[in-house]
Amino acid sequence: MNRREWIDYCLTLPDVYEDYPFDDPNDPHAWAVMRHTGNRKSFALIFERNGLCLNVKCDPLRADFLRGYYKGVTPGYHMNKRHWNTVQLNADVPDEEVRDLIAHSYELTRPNKPRK
Repeated sequence: MNRREWIDYCLTLPDVYEDYPFDDPNDPHAWAVMRHTGNRKSFALIFERNGLCLNVKCDPLRADFLRGYYKGVTPGYHMNKRHWNTVQLNADVPDEEVRDLIAHSYELTRPNKPRK
């Protein structure tokens, strides 16, 4: 999948929007930040760095496992290395696994439900 297709996939999740806080959105190399509308937290960052990359939040144990299993998963570039992974999207990580990582990150960062 290409950059636009990954952004569009993220936009299929509920209450999400696309943001460009660092760059001009017309720049094809701009960092696209996918955020929740409820709390503005980012759950996926799509950018170019030696190829197309994706930063996603991840449970630390799962993050370590994925880094050992896939060559294309490394500690988060410009992120907290314990909680974020960078995925090289044209490497050895299958698209279905990337979709699962996006969903996992989405769940970890979504707004808290109000208490009753």
